[in-house]
Amino acid sequence: MLVLLDTLAQAALAGLFVTGDLDLLAWHAANAGVLSALTVVQTAAALVVWRAGHGPWWPAVASAVLAALVSVQEGLGEARVLAGHMPLGMTVFGCATALTYWAFTQRTSTSPPTARSRQGVTE
Repeated sequence: MLVLLDTLAQAALAGLFVTGDLDLLAWHAANAGVLSALTVVQTAAALVVWRAGHGPWWPAVASAVLAALVSVQEGLGEARVLAGHMPLGMTVFGCATALTYWAFTQRTSTSPPTARSRQGVTE
């Protein structure tokens, strides 16, 4: 959730910068480092959950991909390649939204499903 909120803050800072508040470019650049750190922490947390056997493997991979995208995004921003920076920013926001949605809606089971529960039969 922190990654999603910080991504939203990045978009807001970018939007305010584009509308003329030039001081916010420094805030946008500084917050990029925060977002990068948060994606690394999210990836580590997803790896711990997966390796402990409490979750699927794909959120760890998706989080690692998101961390890589944020790194590329930082590079494009520093190089002022806005043609790539802006669409990639929307992609990062979409990925962060999808991972947050999954985290809040996924259900964990403490025991493996039985043959009876897989067939939809209830007792």
